[in-house]
Amino acid sequence: MKATSSLRLENKPRKKIHWKSYIPLYLLALPALIYLLINNYLPLYGMQIAFRELDFSGSIFSGKFVWFDNFKFLFATDNAWIMTRNTVLYNLLFIVVGTVFSVAVTILFNEIMSKKIAKFYQSAVLIPYFISMVIVGYLVFAFLSSDNGFINHSILKPLGIDPISWYSEPKYWPFILLFIHTWKAMGYNLMFYTARIITISKDYYEAAKIDGATKWQQIRHITLPLLKPVIILTTILAIGRIFYSDFGLFYQVPMNSGALYDVTTTIDTYSFRALMNLGDITMSTATGVYQSVVGFILILIANAVIKKISKEDSLF
Repeated sequence: MKATSSLRLENKPRKKIHWKSYIPLYLLALPALIYLLINNYLPLYGMQIAFRELDFSGSIFSGKFVWFDNFKFLFATDNAWIMTRNTVLYNLLFIVVGTVFSVAVTILFNEIMSKKIAKFYQSAVLIPYFISMVIVGYLVFAFLSSDNGFINHSILKPLGIDPISWYSEPKYWPFILLFIHTWKAMGYNLMFYTARIITISKDYYEAAKIDGATKWQQIRHITLPLLKPVIILTTILAIGRIFYSDFGLFYQVPMNSGALYDVTTTIDTYSFRALMNLGDITMSTATGVYQSVVGFILILIANAVIKKISKEDSLF
C-alpha cells in the first residue's frame, strides 16, 4: 500500500512554474542589479592597479607588474603596528559598545506607549547618522577648542579648573572617538533592531505577564533571543569591515592634529597621508585590496564559527 502511494506521488505531474508571471519582479530588481554591476563589479577590473608600477607616461594600466611590492609600504613602516592596532581595537570597541547601546535604546523605545512619541525619538536618534563628518568635526571643535570651546570656557573655567588643550592630549581621544561614533551610528543600527522587534508577537509578552514574569525577565527570555539573529548578522558584517575605519572620524574630527597620530592613525588615514605625500595611487589601491581580502576572510571565519554554534543563525 505504501509503495503504491509513493509511486502515485512520483508519477504526479509537477506544477509548472510560469516564469512570465515573475517578469514584473525582475523588472523591479533590474535597476538595483544594474547599480550593483556598475558600482561593485565593474571596478574589480581596477584591482590590477595594486599589482602594477605607476607609469606616468601611459595609462594607469600600462605599468609593469610588480606584484606585491606595492603592499610593502603598509608593513615596512614603523607605523605598521600602530595603525593596525588602532584600526582593529577601535572597531572591536565600536562593535561591542555600539551593539549594547543600540539594543538597549531600541528596547527602551519599544516600551514607549505613544507611537507618535516613539517615532519622534527614533527620528531624533537617526538624524546624526546623516550629518556629514566634516560638520561633526566642527561641532566637536566648538566644544573642545582651547580658547573659546564650550567645555573650557563655560564648564572648566567657572569651576576654577585649568583649560585642557584637547587637540594636544592623546589620552582623551579614545573616549571622545568612541562617544562620537556611538552617537552617530546608533540611529542606523536602531533601524535594524526596530524592524525586528516590531515583528515580535505581543502574545509572548502577555503570556509572560500572566506567568508573573518581570520586565527584565521578558526582555531576557523573549526580546533578546528573538533579536539574536539580527545582532549576529550586523556583527558579522561589522567584522568584515574590521580593517576599515571611518576616515572622517579619524581624520576630520581630530583636525589631523599631529600630536594625536598615535591614537588616531588607522590604515585609511595612513594610506591617505601616504597618497598625499607620494602621489602614488598604486599604493592606495593596494591598501584597499588588502582591506577587502582580509575583510572577506574574516567574514568567512566569523560565519563558520556562528555556523558551528548555531547553524540557523549563520549568514550562509
